[in-house]
Amino acid sequence: MDSVHQVISQSAALNKTVDNAASKSEAFHCNTGYLMNALGLFLQFLLAVLAFTSLILKRFCEPKYERRPWKIWFFDTSKQAFGAAVIHFANVFLADVFRGDPCTWYIVSFLLDSTIGILIIYLGLKITQLIVHRRKMETLYFGEYGTPPQCSSWVGQCGLYILVMILEKILMTGLIQFSFWEDVRKIIMSPVKDPKVELVIVMFVVPLVINAFIFWVVDNFLKRNTKNTKTIYVSDDDHSVRYNRSESTARLYNRIERVEDGDSDIILTDDDPDVRHRRNDSTEDLIS
Repeated sequence: MDSVHQVISQSAALNKTVDNAASKSEAFHCNTGYLMNALGLFLQFLLAVLAFTSLILKRFCEPKYERRPWKIWFFDTSKQAFGAAVIHFANVFLADVFRGDPCTWYIVSFLLDSTIGILIIYLGLKITQLIVHRRKMETLYFGEYGTPPQCSSWVGQCGLYILVMILEKILMTGLIQFSFWEDVRKIIMSPVKDPKVELVIVMFVVPLVINAFIFWVVDNFLKRNTKNTKTIYVSDDDHSVRYNRSESTARLYNRIERVEDGDSDIILTDDDPDVRHRRNDSTEDLIS
């Protein structure tokens, strides 16, 4: 009988030792609530600003004849901003729900969203656009907001994009339930022993680099498809192209002499006597 009690005591002591070791190990990492503390919130704000700035840079990297007006650009990019916010706060919430270090759970979720998830988002957007084009639901054509641009079109497209993001998050949450992610979680940040350093890495350093790349890629999914077309956005101060404002049409020539009168209310045609340069086969009628 004494031997039984002795075995039980040894077992309890061993379990206590294991628990203490696990507790000390977890003490080196961030705990529940760390992601939403003052440092965590500051890092999230800074990440959002810098990641969104990459989209401003992308706009200026676009060819001038494809560069979107600021209003169209804002409609396109704000859809992505709302979708990214949904995924981000879902990851923050789930990281605190799962057992263990929330920082490592967050980075695992983020990396899944940035790899497998981006493929699911691409397929989801392609499928939804196939459906809306077949049903001719023009307000849901990504990147097309009417003339002049309508907020109602933006609301519909933004809602459709967020719906795709929610579906992606549900699938990734199911995938992360497999037990092997527990081992991945323990290995992935094991060299880091300072919880603040870990927080900076998982909430700022890694997401900044990856988000900047993903924002550029996804922006191409969400803006107007200009493949096989030459699209130009004409402004009143650009006199190298004449256009008709009432019809929102413009005809672009490879070489047009700059006009002196600044009149932008007429449209050039092949019959205009002032046109001294022929169109070649690559010139097309353009609609802004």
